[in-house]
Amino acid sequence: MSETSARLLRLLSLLQAHRDWSGADLAGRLGVTPRTVRRDVDRLRELDYPVDASPGTGGGYRLGTGAQLPPLLLDDDEAVAVAVGLRTAAGQGIEGIGETSVRALAKLEQVLPHRLRRRVGALNAFTVPMLRGGPPSAPVDPAVLTELAHLCRDAELLRFAYRDHHGAAGRRTVEPHRLVCTERRWYLVAWDVDRAGWRTFRVDRLTPLPPHGPRFTPREPPAEDLAAYVSRGVSTGAYATHAAVRLLVPLDEAAERISPSAGTLEADGADACVLRAGAASLDVMVVHVMMLGFPFEVLEPAELTEAVRRIRDRLDAALARPARSGRAPAAPGGAGAG
Repeated sequence: MSETSARLLRLLSLLQAHRDWSGADLAGRLGVTPRTVRRDVDRLRELDYPVDASPGTGGGYRLGTGAQLPPLLLDDDEAVAVAVGLRTAAGQGIEGIGETSVRALAKLEQVLPHRLRRRVGALNAFTVPMLRGGPPSAPVDPAVLTELAHLCRDAELLRFAYRDHHGAAGRRTVEPHRLVCTERRWYLVAWDVDRAGWRTFRVDRLTPLPPHGPRFTPREPPAEDLAAYVSRGVSTGAYATHAAVRLLVPLDEAAERISPSAGTLEADGADACVLRAGAASLDVMVVHVMMLGFPFEVLEPAELTEAVRRIRDRLDAALARPARSGRAPAAPGGAGAG
């Protein structure tokens, strides 16, 4: 690329990054004279970039609005971030967004340099969307996502530091298979070499530890529907207590309130659905189901019905006690205690 062409791209990048620039500021950033800036602005206009200029000592330049969107200049991380956003939006099932995101992603991939096209292509090919994400998680570095996607694509061993849901730190060596994304979280499905089994890892909790490799022969995946597999794992498999209840509302209504990380749903006729979930205890499970606000029937285990009765009896006892009037008891030591 010639020096002039490179400078034009740099000028366009500056105009896109900031709303208003003085001629002197642009000249200083580009290492040229204000006269050269004026010539370069004229060249951009000849290429149909709408650059507005205001005269005088207080004047400057601004990338204006035009009949067509000018091409965007993105650095490597920005291009990958846009691709991640488009790929996630394409799988979210939002009316009118999915098809548009796919078209935009296809256009982006056409103009990406080869090195970035490979990164984005790996991310697309080795990511599975899982709708209706759970609570917000820590942000995930796009570079980590593309690194994991590359290792999935190339079937290379991955080594990483990991912090589990108890906060315990450790190191893992795995055969990465697929990334699964929700609206707010990313998961890696992989064969854990040391534990000889399939595992699901939160991507925001792992830190890759290169070098990776060697290559391995990919195994048969743990399930045909990996989104459902991960949903079962994070909502049920991670807990000691499992239960199934019949919610007396249509599946679509329940799905608006229950994310895949909170439980799995399946239709049970037109006006009901079955929720399968896990919890730390049966009492916690009862509270979880009650907080949904839906009428329900216990399917399994039978002990869950007893837990419902225990909590009902506690509530009845609390309501049967006469309400106390007056102020609450003072803290020990009086008002001056600290």
